[in-house]
Amino acid sequence: MSRPQPRPAPSPVRPWAATVVVCLGVFLLGVDLTVLNVAVLDLHRDLSPTMAEVQWIVDAYALVLGGTVLAAGAVTDHFGRRRCFVAGLAVCGTAAALGALAQQPWQAIAARGGMGAGAALLMPATLSIITTLFAGATQRRRALALWAVIAGLGGMTGPVIGGWLVGLSSWRAGFWATVPLAAAAIALALLVVPESRSCRTRRPDLPGAVLCAAALLALVWAVIESPGRGWTSASAVTAFLVGGGLLAAFLVRQFRAPTPLLPLRLLRKPRVGISAVVLVLASFAVFGALFVMTLYLQGVLGRTPWEAGVRTVPMAVALGAGAAAALPLLARWGERVPVVTGLLVISAAFAHLATAGVESGYPHLLLFQVIGGIGAGLAVTAGTEAVMSAVPGHRVGLGSAVNDATRQIGATLGVAVQGSILATVSGARLGQGSVLDAWAVAAHLPERARAAHLLTARHAFVDAMTATAVTAGAVTLVAALLAFHCLPARGALRPEAAARAPVRPPL
Repeated sequence: MSRPQPRPAPSPVRPWAATVVVCLGVFLLGVDLTVLNVAVLDLHRDLSPTMAEVQWIVDAYALVLGGTVLAAGAVTDHFGRRRCFVAGLAVCGTAAALGALAQQPWQAIAARGGMGAGAALLMPATLSIITTLFAGATQRRRALALWAVIAGLGGMTGPVIGGWLVGLSSWRAGFWATVPLAAAAIALALLVVPESRSCRTRRPDLPGAVLCAAALLALVWAVIESPGRGWTSASAVTAFLVGGGLLAAFLVRQFRAPTPLLPLRLLRKPRVGISAVVLVLASFAVFGALFVMTLYLQGVLGRTPWEAGVRTVPMAVALGAGAAAALPLLARWGERVPVVTGLLVISAAFAHLATAGVESGYPHLLLFQVIGGIGAGLAVTAGTEAVMSAVPGHRVGLGSAVNDATRQIGATLGVAVQGSILATVSGARLGQGSVLDAWAVAAHLPERARAAHLLTARHAFVDAMTATAVTAGAVTLVAALLAFHCLPARGALRPEAAARAPVRPPL
C-alpha cells in the first residue's frame, strides 16, 4: 500500500501581484462608469433616446452602485472578499453582454443597472483586499494611493476607450469590451488574490439597503426628469418629497437597527464624516464635468468620439500627478492640507471653465483639465486615506463600502444635476427640445440653415455649461470650507497593531 503524497504547501501571498489584479478590476469598473460619455451622440442616432433617457443610461451604473454598495460591504466581510470580487466581475460581464444587445433605451438602462449591481459587489472587496494584504502603514498607503490613481484613471480614460470603440464599431462596443476583460480579471484573481473575511461578521441590514437605494432612486429620478416635466410639476415635487422621506426613514433605521448598514457613530468621527462629504462633492464636480465636457468637445468643437476621448486624457494624467503629490503631504501634515488644497484647486478650475465661450477652443478646456485633475487627485487620495485609516481592521469592508458609496453617489448626482442644469438652461435658450435634438436636426438642414442652427445650439450649450461650472465650483468651495473647519490639523496614523482579518493564500 503506497503512502499518500503530501499535500502541496499553499503558495505564499504575493501582496503586490494581488494588488495589481485588484486594481485591474477597479480600472475596468472605472472605465465602465464613463465609457458611454462620448458615445451619447452615436447612441442617440441609433436608439433615439430623450435627453432624460441619455442621462439614465449614463447614470444607472453609478446609481445602482452607490445605492447598494453599503449592503455589499457587509456581504463582502461575511462571505469572503475574493469570492465577492469574482462574483461582481461575473455579474458585470453578463450584464454588459445584455447591454450590447439592447434595442430600446430601457434595455440599455437596465443593463447599466445590472453592471452597477456587479460593481457594488466588487468595489468594497477591492479596498478590503488591499487593506488586509499590507501590515505596514507605508506599504498600505502606497497601495491605497495606487488604488486611488487606478480608480481615477479608469473613470478618466473611459471616454478615450469609448471614443476608440465607437470609431471602430459603435456604442455597443463599449458594452462588449467589458466581457473579455472581466473574464481575464476573474482568472487572475483566482490565481493570485488571497481569500479573506472578517472574524466578526454581521448580518446585512436589508431594510436599510432597500431604503437607501429607494431614496437615492427617487431623488435622482426627480433631478433627471424635472427639466422635461417641470421643476414644480406634481410628479417632480412628489418625487423630491418621497426621496426626502425615504432618506429620513433610512437614517432612523440606522439609529435603531441592531446591525446598521451604516453605523452613524462612524460618521461622527470628523475624519470619516467630513471625508465622506468631501468624496461625494468632489465626485459630484468632476464626474458631472466629464459628462458635460465630452458633449462640449463633440457638439461645440465638432470632434469625433475618438478625438473627444483623447482630449480628456490630460485630466487623467493630472489626477495621477495630484494623487502622487498627496502622499508626502499626508505624511507631513495629515489629511486636512491635501484635502482643502485639492478642493480649492478644483474650485479654481471651475471658475476658469465658467469663462469658456463658443470660440474658446480646446486650450481653454485643457487648462481646466490640468488644474481640476491635480486638485481631484489631492482631495480624493487624502479623503480615501482618512476614511480607511479610521476604520478598525475587522471592518475594512464597511470602510471600503463607505468610500465607494460616497464616490458613486457623488458621480450619480453630478451627472444628474449637471445634466439637468444643462438641459434646463439650453432648453430655455433654444425654446423647445434639447441640445441633442438640435444637433440631430441640423444634420438634415441645408448648409446655410445648418450653420445658423448649429451656432444657436452651440451658444445655448455654452451658456448651460457656464451654469454647470458655477454650480460645481460653488459646491467644491463649500466642501473646502467644511474640510478646513472640521478635519483635524494633523490626522492620527492608523495603529500598526490594529486587528486584521485572516488571510490565506489562494487555492
